[in-house]
Amino acid sequence: MKQLRQTFAHDTWVMPYLRKYKGLLILVLFLGFMTFFSGGALMFNSGYLISEAARRPSSIIYIYVPVVLARAFGIARPVFRYVERLTSHNWVLRIVSDFRKKLYQTVERKASAIRRSHQTGDILSILADDIDHIENLYLRTVFPMVIGWLLYIFVVIGVGCLNWVVGLLLMLLLGIIVIIMPLTSVATNGVREFRQHQIQHQFYTNLTDEVLGLGDWLISGRYHDFMTLQKKPIDAIAALRRKDHYYQWWRSFFVQVVVLLTTLVLLIWSGHSLTATKSLADWIAAFALAIFPAVSPFLNMSQGMSEWPVYRRSIERVNQLDQGNAKMDDQLRLSERFKELNIDHLTFKYPDGDRRVVNDISMSVHSGEKIALLGPSGTGKSTFLKLMVGDLKPVSGQVTINGVPVSSLQRDRASLFGILDQQPYLFNTTVMNNVRLGNINASDEDVKKALEAVGLKDLIESLPEKYQTHVQEAGKRFSGGERQRLSLARILLQDAPIIILDEPTVSLDPITERHLLDQVFDLLKDKTIIWVTHHLAGIGHVDQVRFLENGHFDMQGTPEALYKTEARFRQLYDLDRGK
Repeated sequence: MKQLRQTFAHDTWVMPYLRKYKGLLILVLFLGFMTFFSGGALMFNSGYLISEAARRPSSIIYIYVPVVLARAFGIARPVFRYVERLTSHNWVLRIVSDFRKKLYQTVERKASAIRRSHQTGDILSILADDIDHIENLYLRTVFPMVIGWLLYIFVVIGVGCLNWVVGLLLMLLLGIIVIIMPLTSVATNGVREFRQHQIQHQFYTNLTDEVLGLGDWLISGRYHDFMTLQKKPIDAIAALRRKDHYYQWWRSFFVQVVVLLTTLVLLIWSGHSLTATKSLADWIAAFALAIFPAVSPFLNMSQGMSEWPVYRRSIERVNQLDQGNAKMDDQLRLSERFKELNIDHLTFKYPDGDRRVVNDISMSVHSGEKIALLGPSGTGKSTFLKLMVGDLKPVSGQVTINGVPVSSLQRDRASLFGILDQQPYLFNTTVMNNVRLGNINASDEDVKKALEAVGLKDLIESLPEKYQTHVQEAGKRFSGGERQRLSLARILLQDAPIIILDEPTVSLDPITERHLLDQVFDLLKDKTIIWVTHHLAGIGHVDQVRFLENGHFDMQGTPEALYKTEARFRQLYDLDRGK
């Protein structure tokens, strides 16, 4: 309950639409209740009809009304079910339509910040999975839970009016199904979902880094180690899913046992109370059979609640996205030229992990300095960059620019940081438009000068449409090195004082890599550069080298000093040079 209150305390996505469409929601719940009520009434009527027909087989007069009612309830159940499905999906589609409209407006307001603070997979998750999860929250959790509770209350009160002792006993038995089992399911599945999410998160992070360095694995002859490393999390996830499958089977079996006990209670009570006359005995089968249609909604309650942890994360994620827009109103602007980026005792760990990915790191980067940040895959280099630009909030410590916290400078972010990463963002539009994204006020001549500076002038002007050539989706019209140069031209137009190079040459061949690095450091010689890399090719371009391992700097110094004093650095340097 505490998690439920926390999730909806500042919710702007779910509760407002429940209130907006409350009339349609009440109709959906009524139709759902009537569907199962009709099923129960059909079984109740059928039990009486069978008993009465067996007692008086020669006369149809006594069973005419039950026969008509059997037909009426038999028709009513599928009709109510069909109308309920139409109404509930209409209700959900209205809400999802509002969700998508709101989401697109949110993305439009902070498109550039979302692009930098979320990976492509995260954006797709927000646009697809999270909205689908919230949709399923209504269809698979809210509706079954409310309908199940309505049936529970109806059965307990109905039987309690005839015999309060039996009503109390049914309240306890069915309470196990509608209260205890859902709470147990969400607690059990919550732990399992948390563990599975934790494994998947770590698996995706490691797999991305390892695939990008696949060449290194092959060169070192550790292909089988690479495959073994991927198999462990897959096996762990499969084991968790098997446990979930077994748990669902036993949960379903337990619900059936409780329903059986409920049926026996009704049989014993009706057999004891309704045998004074032959006509009263006809009602025994009616009470015993009426409970069976409730099995389906009662089972759906536990299953729907067990999926709550998944829905909760989606609700929290889209609410965080919305809250991020409000925070932009409180942002500051840097009032002077960039002088120093200072990182003061920075510590960070993810909420679903115990390990400190960044552990009490301090460093200062002055204007014009070139810093190389190295370390093996999974050591926190990408996390460190996200903390540096303000995408993540540290557990302790802070990052400042000219003494101003970077978290307060997000409005000014595009004028402070230029980022050249492994896969530059190129859109299916012209070369001119893609490069101009660095500075939308740049003239055509400015764009052409930037392209000439990165060595693409001759190539672009040799194309039939020249600067109006479409780069195609993700820049497929050009090679990897050409895509990086297009992105570099964009950074030149952006003219930000701090440039972050996040392994921009990882997918390039050695010759192209060397030429691109020479060009980058030559064109950006007046800029402050923080270069994340996993090997030492081109390390001579930087002033300082820092090795990040186990959350802190393991080695640091100039390339020349480290080569003389650190055997490990010397070995890696010689290996990259092919010695």
